[in-house]
Amino acid sequence: MWFVRLARIMRTASFGLAVIYALLFAVSVLILGIIVYWTVQTSLDRQMLTRLDAEIDLLQQEFRSEGLQELLKEVRERTNYFPSLEYLVLDADGHRLVGDLPAIPPGVGWNDVSIPPDARARGGRKFRVRSVILGDGVRLVVGDDLAPMQDIQIAFLEALGWALLAFLLLSLSGGLLISRRFLQHVDTITLTAEAIIGGDFQSRVPLRGTNDNFDRLSLTLNRMLDRIQELMDSLSQVSNDIAHALRTPLGRLRQKLERARASAEANSTCEEAIDAAVVETKTILDTFSALLRIAQIEAATRSAGFREIDLSKLFETVTEAYTTAAEDQGKAITARITPSIRSWGDKDLLTEMLANLLDNAITHTPPGAHIEVSLVNGGLHAVASVADDGPGVPQAERERIFRRFYRLGRSMRTPGNGLGLSLVAAVAELHGVQLSADDNGPGLRMTMIFDAPQVGSFNQRND
Repeated sequence: MWFVRLARIMRTASFGLAVIYALLFAVSVLILGIIVYWTVQTSLDRQMLTRLDAEIDLLQQEFRSEGLQELLKEVRERTNYFPSLEYLVLDADGHRLVGDLPAIPPGVGWNDVSIPPDARARGGRKFRVRSVILGDGVRLVVGDDLAPMQDIQIAFLEALGWALLAFLLLSLSGGLLISRRFLQHVDTITLTAEAIIGGDFQSRVPLRGTNDNFDRLSLTLNRMLDRIQELMDSLSQVSNDIAHALRTPLGRLRQKLERARASAEANSTCEEAIDAAVVETKTILDTFSALLRIAQIEAATRSAGFREIDLSKLFETVTEAYTTAAEDQGKAITARITPSIRSWGDKDLLTEMLANLLDNAITHTPPGAHIEVSLVNGGLHAVASVADDGPGVPQAERERIFRRFYRLGRSMRTPGNGLGLSLVAAVAELHGVQLSADDNGPGLRMTMIFDAPQVGSFNQRND
C-alpha cells in the first residue's frame, strides 16, 4: 500500500535529515523575519513621528505669527489637502473650534486614539496623535492614520507565513523524493545481500553507470564480495584437498592394519594394539567425512535438491529405524506425530538431521531413559522436537553445543567427534528451520520450527 511505502520513506535517515534541515532553516527565516519586521516597524514609526512633529511645528509658527484665525484657516485647508491627517483645535474651555478628529486625547503629548466604527463614515480607525498647548489655553491636536502601517504589518506577516509554509512543503517534498531515491538504492543493496544470504553467492549489486556515491559504494561492495568469494572458494578447495589427501592414506593405513591383525592372531597383545589403531583410524575417517559433509551442506544453495516432502512420514520412518537401537540399550522412544504435515526441503538432508538428533539423544542418555519425538501443526509453522529425560545440558553450554568439535566435559569418554550437532545446525540453516536447545526438566529438548503450510495442504512452490 502507498501509505506503507510513505511510512517507510519517512523512517529513512535522509528524510529525517531533510526535516531537521527544514526546521532549522524555518527557525532561521522566522528569526530573520522578526528582525526585519521590527526594523520596518521602527522605521515607519519614526517617519510618522517626524511627520507629525513637522506639522505641529508649522502650525505653531502659524499661530505665533498670524494669530488664531489664520491658524484655524490653515487647519481647514490642510484638512482638505492631507486626508490621511486629522486635525483638532480646542479653545481654553475645551470647545471644538475646527477639525474632524472625533476622539479628544486625554492630555498633551503622544497618544493613540481609536475611532469607533459608527463614529465616522470610514468606520473604525486608529490614530496616533500629538497634543500641544499653543497659548491662551488653545490646544492643537494633529493625528496620523495607523491603518497604512497596520496594512503593511499584516501584509509582511502574511508574506512571511506563506513563505515559511511554501518552504516547509517544498523541503518535505524534496525530502520525500530524495529519500525515495535513497531507499531504492538501499533496497537494491538489501536484495543483493538477501540473495547472498539465501545461497546465491554470485549475486552482485547492479551499477547504474552514474559514478555517483552509490555507484562507487556498490562497486566497492562488489569487489568485497568478489574477494570474499575467492577466499571462500580457496578455503573450501584447501579443506577438500586436505580431507581427500588424508582420507586416501588413512584408508590404506586401515587396510594394512586389518591385514596385520589377520596375521597377528597368535599374539594377543599385538592384536589388541592393532584393534585400537583400527578404531582410531575409523574415527579419523568419520571425522573427515563429517567435515566434508558439513562443508557441502553450507556451500549448497537453498533450492538445490528441494522438493515437496511429507514431513510426517519422514519423522515416522526415521523414528521407527532408531527404535530398535534404543531398545537394545535399554531406552525407549515414543512418537507423537501429526499425519500429513508437508513441507519444502531436501529429504535426505532432513533425514540426516533427525537421525543425528536421535543418535545424540540415545548416545548421551543413561539406560532406562525415555526419548520422545513429536511433530505437530502450529498453524503457520510445524513444530518438531526430540526430547529426553537424561542429564541435559547446562544453560550456559546450550549455544555452544552446535559448534564444531565442541563437547561437554562428561562426554569426552563417549564415542564421537563433536560434529553431529554442527551438521544438524547446518541443515537447519539451509532450510530456514529455527533450531534451539531448551531444558526439558529434566533432560534436553531440541526444538525445530519449520515454515510449513496447514495439515494436508501444500501449494507447489518454484525453485
